[in-house]
Amino acid sequence: MQAEMNKFLAANRVLEIEQRFYQNEKGAFWCFCVRYLYSNTGGFQQQLPKQKVDYKELLNENEFAVFSKLRECRKIIAANDAVPAYAVFTDEELAGIARLPIIEVGKLISVKGIGDKKVEKYGKQLIELFKSKTENDEKGK
Repeated sequence: MQAEMNKFLAANRVLEIEQRFYQNEKGAFWCFCVRYLYSNTGGFQQQLPKQKVDYKELLNENEFAVFSKLRECRKIIAANDAVPAYAVFTDEELAGIARLPIIEVGKLISVKGIGDKKVEKYGKQLIELFKSKTENDEKGK
């Protein structure tokens, strides 16, 4: 079973794995829940070089300014949690946040790629840092 699971995980883009141990009168077992993006390669997935996205071209001037501040905030959060920046929020997710008319915790869930767990873990921190950074920038003018 382990070899089959490893083959499956290698053949698809895994977004999240949740594992739980269950025990009842009939015995005990592990249960795995895997969120993934389907890949029809059938075998091991070959990593293709990703196209670099220029968010300065993709976003308007105001959105890009917000995006840049959000990236700075993400960098601080990632350093504090000792995780890569993309584990906090991807650039694509930050661009989605930058497009929101009002940046608040409740609206983050509407951005593609951001789920409840990410909002719960990083949403409030990101918004507090962003507001603080925005206020400091306005005071400096």
